[in-house]
Amino acid sequence: MSGVGGVGGAMGVDRVMALRAQILERNQALSKANAQVATAPVQAEPAKPTSFVEAMGDALKGVNAQQNKASELSAMYERGETVDIAKVMMARQQASVGFEATMQVRNKLLSAYKDIMSMPV
Repeated sequence: MSGVGGVGGAMGVDRVMALRAQILERNQALSKANAQVATAPVQAEPAKPTSFVEAMGDALKGVNAQQNKASELSAMYERGETVDIAKVMMARQQASVGFEATMQVRNKLLSAYKDIMSMPV
């Protein structure tokens, strides 16, 4: 009896170790791919002076795009299309962080406006 359990336990450990090795290999491959993307030459646009309104508009468009992407990926996952759950969760977290940052900027702008309006002339 103990011999059979020992064999089954050893095979279970071997499977877990094999899965661990696969995960580590994939993580290394992803790290290399990310490093290659990060070091790829980026064509820089000439810097143009932007106004505050343009900068805020661009930031809001970026946050909106992130939220749309997260919604699209979530809908694809819910429909059963082949979408990696990790991608869906990352997109949702990015959208959430972007939205929270936008709200913090809005709150600071409102606070600054109130401070300016309450200044004596």
